[in-house]
Amino acid sequence: MTESDRKEIEAATFRRLLEHLDNHKDVQNIDLMNLASFCRNCLSKWYSSEAEKRGFELDYEDAREIVYGMPYSKWKADYQGEATSDQLKKFKEQSS
Repeated sequence: MTESDRKEIEAATFRRLLEHLDNHKDVQNIDLMNLASFCRNCLSKWYSSEAEKRGFELDYEDAREIVYGMPYSKWKADYQGEATSDQLKKFKEQSS
């Protein structure tokens, strides 16, 4: 496998991850954080950071729109629920 092939596969895999997350909007960010220690916001930060390292201007909100597939404010209003006390407790325990 060439370096170019590897990068194409990685890019396709990332797009597939975003599609998967888009198809599972019921999975809240706190669920992802509690299970995997990353969420859609983390992906957005990483995306923006990697773009910046390569000389592209892509702020966090623009990266969020790429990851969420829509402006974050719309996603939040339409899909984000309140975290339960159990979710918050687990998050706090893992963050300590």
